[in-house]
Amino acid sequence: MHHKTIGFIGGGRVTRIFLEGWTRAQKLPASITVSDPNAELLAKLRARFPSIATVADNVVTAAKDIVFLAVHPAVMGDAAGQCKSSLGAGSIVVSFAPKFTFVKLTGLLGGFARLARVIPNAPSVVGAGFNPVTFAPALCVSDKAEINGLLSPLGECPEVPEEKLEAYAVLSAMGPTYLWFQLQTLREVAAGFGLSEAEIAPAMKRMACGATRTLLESGLPPAEVMDLIPVKPLADMEAQVTEMYRTRLPGIYQKIKP
Repeated sequence: MHHKTIGFIGGGRVTRIFLEGWTRAQKLPASITVSDPNAELLAKLRARFPSIATVADNVVTAAKDIVFLAVHPAVMGDAAGQCKSSLGAGSIVVSFAPKFTFVKLTGLLGGFARLARVIPNAPSVVGAGFNPVTFAPALCVSDKAEINGLLSPLGECPEVPEEKLEAYAVLSAMGPTYLWFQLQTLREVAAGFGLSEAEIAPAMKRMACGATRTLLESGLPPAEVMDLIPVKPLADMEAQVTEMYRTRLPGIYQKIKP
């Protein structure tokens, strides 16, 4: 169990993902405080994770050893401003937000430079996350080990260059949203064919994982991979879906780039 005190500024989705992933991995840190102005949200978190402390004041949470800035970019400036006076000399601040570079964060935090940035991934809930991390120059080897120790129970946490984080935000952080609604619909259709959940679950898991591995690891050109199955029930819709990826995702990327 992690021995540092942990603070989350913001009690929304990403905070819950991390708390859920740690809980399922039996790696929930002993001392966690979450701050958020939404009392109802905090009550729900306490009900699900009774060992955590919750407060309304970000100043209290910012005094912890490791502080996660788990807020939307739109309120990052306000949240950072509330934190800067409480940060200790040995604290580490970890931001989950795209767009806010180390340079920007240091400015918002009044010169504080002990920073890391992570692009969180929802499959961390089941320990299958892909959470790219980058560390500011002010962090030493032991600091990085502290952060990696928190991230590793959630899945993979590769260290990447800061300038690539926003690309990972579109690929891995938002990626499940491109697939989940399709997979859930397929799950429901299969149930309509008479398959039970116990039959659907292993088939779907292997299908989705195997399809990805075949595309990435078979060594076959993409066109040959896509020709391995002769019957393509959705073939007449592929061009439309492909066009959505190629037009919408670059637009999102441009919006979140620093």
